[in-house]
Amino acid sequence: MSRGLIVTLAILGLFVLIGFSSCIAVVGVNNQMVQHEEGLKAQYKQNQNNYDNMWKKFKEVASVPAMYTEDLKKVYEGTMKNRYGADGSKAVFQFIKEHNPQFDASLYTQIQRVVESGRNSFEANQKTLLDKKRVYETELRTIPTSFIASFMGFPKIDLAAIDIVTSGETDKAFETKKAEQIKLR
Repeated sequence: MSRGLIVTLAILGLFVLIGFSSCIAVVGVNNQMVQHEEGLKAQYKQNQNNYDNMWKKFKEVASVPAMYTEDLKKVYEGTMKNRYGADGSKAVFQFIKEHNPQFDASLYTQIQRVVESGRNSFEANQKTLLDKKRVYETELRTIPTSFIASFMGFPKIDLAAIDIVTSGETDKAFETKKAEQIKLR
């Protein structure tokens, strides 16, 4: 073979190798970006799932004291009616030791536990979403991934729409740079 033919084949082989390597890199970046976006969407849905579950628990647990109070009222009224008759006691002094139903405050402790647990779980999901978003946005700005991702049209999802849930109080505090004292009542 002639020397020219060998050099031409070597250069052609080099171009094929570079082209093949570039295709592998492009496919790898594409797959990586798709994984990031799907992870973000799934985490966002998980945050919605957690938030919905948390509020349902709050409502269900918070309804128990109202039911308890209503039932206690019925028992108390029944006890008083049975003990003293429909018109109540006419005695000026009653020298009997009465045992009246007691309100169980532990129900409120249970509500506190459910609220705290729900909030902690939701915060953990929010942190996970923030971390996934940070990783993806970092990839989108890192060379050479950013060039390939941009060429392939990434991001393909609206990153501003995938964000954590906060409150009006939080928005106001960060806007004004001032936080008010928390008033429990």
